[in-house]
Amino acid sequence: MSQPVQRIYIDTSVIGGCFDDEFKEWSVKLFEEFKTGNKIAVISDIAIDELRLARAEVRLHIETTPKKNIEFIAKDKEVDELADKYIKEGAITKKFHEDALHIAMATINKVDVLASWNFKHIVNLERIRKYNAVNLKNGYSILEIRNPRDIIHI
Repeated sequence: MSQPVQRIYIDTSVIGGCFDDEFKEWSVKLFEEFKTGNKIAVISDIAIDELRLARAEVRLHIETTPKKNIEFIAKDKEVDELADKYIKEGAITKKFHEDALHIAMATINKVDVLASWNFKHIVNLERIRKYNAVNLKNGYSILEIRNPRDIIHI
């Protein structure tokens, strides 16, 4: 019996990583998995808004993946409320509200993994524990947070 296709929430660092020497190898491999349908890319309206500020090649990169392999999700009141709880509970500061929104989007939409290259505010063991403590306290599931290298199929 085959396993369901993993839904991977990606933030803008993963997309931009395709054009960064340090992260290119692993970001490109993850996008190859999206293109072949081995994984589904989950991208939020928050990430789309952030991409508007990026170089054209980064902005347009998501379009290299077939639409059937991308799930677009939108922020709502529940996302705002959970992001505010991360801040209130000290998982992240208000200055990095956008990062809290990414965590909340991934949590509420029950993705299999959130992928990011943001090691300071997202892929950070201490913060992951705090995000998940808030999630459990508020009736949500634990969120897996990894960098792309850790989740590609080798």
